Amino acid sequence: MQEHCATLGKMRKRNVHVANLDPAAENFGYNMSFDIRDLITVEDVMEELGLGPNGALIYCMEYLLENMDWLEEELDNFDDDEYLILDCPGQIELYTHVPIMKQVIEQMVTWGHTSSMCSVFIVDATFVCDAPKFISGSLLSLSAMIALELPHINVLTKCDLIDEERVEKVLDVDSALVLWQREEYNESMKEGVLAQGIQPQVTNDKSDSLNSLNTLDRKKKMIARRKKQHRLTEAICSLLDDYSMVSFVPLNITDEDSIDHVLSHIDNTIQYGEDLEVKGADEPDFEG
Repeated sequence: MQEHCATLGKMRKRNVHVANLDPAAENFGYNMSFDIRDLITVEDVMEELGLGPNGALIYCMEYLLENMDWLEEELDNFDDDEYLILDCPGQIELYTHVPIMKQVIEQMVTWGHTSSMCSVFIVDATFVCDAPKFISGSLLSLSAMIALELPHINVLTKCDLIDEERVEKVLDVDSALVLWQREEYNESMKEGVLAQGIQPQVTNDKSDSLNSLNTLDRKKKMIARRKKQHRLTEAICSLLDDYSMVSFVPLNITDEDSIDHVLSHIDNTIQYGEDLEVKGADEPDFEG
């Protein structure tokens, strides 16, 4: 996104600043404006406190909350009309299980950034290329959106790594329930084949017959359990459909139009540019 915005036309070109708020990050593909690792790192916490990666990450983010003056000073280095992306940790626990990121956002709101913020939730296309994973990804996105309470955009990344038609097949379905029912139909076909193969075999050996009946009973219970799981999943899908709160914008980083499409969604969400002066407005008009 940083590279893309630097190559836009005169009217849309902008400098995009990117800051890292992930204390566990190692590799970066952008020019960094500031870095939380100057304050604290997961590696140092693991070494000094003997914590695992997840515990160390939570400790680091709690440390950030206790030292928000550091973040405030960094943000004060930017003008109100500058474009800043905060690259946050990817662990979902920070958004849905513990209120750390929510508290960071609330503090930024008190600093006057309310109208200029939106959350961009990143989900790998490789993770949602089939119905069960897509529904799971939708629930994660919905959970983050509810927890953060910000204008929210879901971006489906790495679309360049899988077949385009496969992505479109999932995204073109407006209903999570319809998508799941397609998957359920395929599963029911498998169960039908399974049921045909679990008929008890009658033999003269009583022990063999008993084992066959026990196998039949186990498989029947397995099928019954799967049907209950299907009904639960259908209820979850109906919830997603009823509120229509989750949708995804596909991103292919090898396609400039795809990057620009995502940028347009974000600009529209934060109303970027509405208060900026039109470039060239002070130049004299030319007479014909």
